[in-house]
Amino acid sequence: MPGSPENFTGEVSIQSQYAGDENSERASDVRFSAGARTAWHTHPDGQRLLITKGTGWVQEWGKKRITVHKGDVVWFAPGVKHWHGATKDSAMAHIAITYAVDGVTADWLEHVTDDQYLGGKRVQGA
Repeated sequence: MPGSPENFTGEVSIQSQYAGDENSERASDVRFSAGARTAWHTHPDGQRLLITKGTGWVQEWGKKRITVHKGDVVWFAPGVKHWHGATKDSAMAHIAITYAVDGVTADWLEHVTDDQYLGGKRVQGA
């Protein structure tokens, strides 16, 4: 299924791997074309990414962007504002494991601007 333009920039496909009840973990295979990325978002009980293909970028609010590669594992703690996606020149895929709280796995926020995406600098603000 294609990623919603409300939550993603660029070409993204999402395939659910499994989903438990409203308070358990869920996993999805997420594939990003070069230049594609999530919007800023948080997870009420955290998220783990298992990078399965290509090269991508991940960034937590207030920190520098990090480059990730196949085989890397990334953890976002509960409530930490972040984004993730492919680099501008490489596709990237990951298994996203999220943990639901009362059926909610993510709180979606504003889109990552092109300057934020390409800049790789520490992001400041609220």
